[in-house]
Amino acid sequence: MPMPPDHLVTLSAILQTGSFEGAAQALGLTQSAISQRLKALETRVGAQLVHRTTPCTATPAGQRLAAHADQIALLEARLREDLTGLAPAPQTRLRLAVNADSLATWLPQALASLPDHLFDLVIDDQDVSHDRLLRGEVLGALTTRASPLPGCDVIALGLLRYQAVASPDFIARHFADGITPGRLGVAPMLQFNSHDQLQHRWITQATGVALSPPCHRLPSSEGFVTAARLGMGWGMAPEALLSDDLARGTLHLLRADCPLDTPLYWQWSRLLGTALAPVTRALRRGARRSLRMPQDLTKSRETL
Repeated sequence: MPMPPDHLVTLSAILQTGSFEGAAQALGLTQSAISQRLKALETRVGAQLVHRTTPCTATPAGQRLAAHADQIALLEARLREDLTGLAPAPQTRLRLAVNADSLATWLPQALASLPDHLFDLVIDDQDVSHDRLLRGEVLGALTTRASPLPGCDVIALGLLRYQAVASPDFIARHFADGITPGRLGVAPMLQFNSHDQLQHRWITQATGVALSPPCHRLPSSEGFVTAARLGMGWGMAPEALLSDDLARGTLHLLRADCPLDTPLYWQWSRLLGTALAPVTRALRRGARRSLRMPQDLTKSRETL
């Protein structure tokens, strides 16, 4: 079922600007024309594509179509560049699934080296972010999945190191007798969301047992560290976010000898491999600067 390009552009504009009015201004059309185009596209698809809220957000079907529109725009931009060899690619929008801890540490510097693109970053846990790529909602994903998804390519980026931390008062209150399974089982734990298993993996690594402690859920990397500093609970935080707190003594490591290294991989649609090559190179450069590079992951890297 062919999708009219102008209708796809309209859908993307609504989601980018968050409103019908913003889309009208961006495309030089009336709000009525925007509404008519979206209605026609929804009729063609047979499903609602946009939640008429403030701001407007995509339904699952709308996310899939918006990602399709992004793919078309990216391929057309690369084709234009190849044919002319003169003009740089326009500011195409790239929708990527990334984990919050990468966004809070090394990722912005990597993406800042790509001024010809606009980024629409979807935050999800690194253990499940590849699901968005599998559903076609994004063009690429930072993930812990080493094996490529169907129709995708993958490279290893490196290890993001985490440390288990808590405030001195929290440690004195809950771990006066040491970091034992019994205490870890009842001490409040911080968790990013329901998919976040870092704390559970650390418990098993540190103690050899599996536990399910009570937990707070805080979907913010910086908020996570703040909550730990204020004594709400203990949790795993990227080492790169902890240097100031550890130096000031506002946070302490639960076990200095027990970091948790999480492998990160970049997966992207093979169909868009050439178009996404600049992004892949930028991520690899950023990873070399900021992530740990164990020998096994280094060997698995591919040269683009």
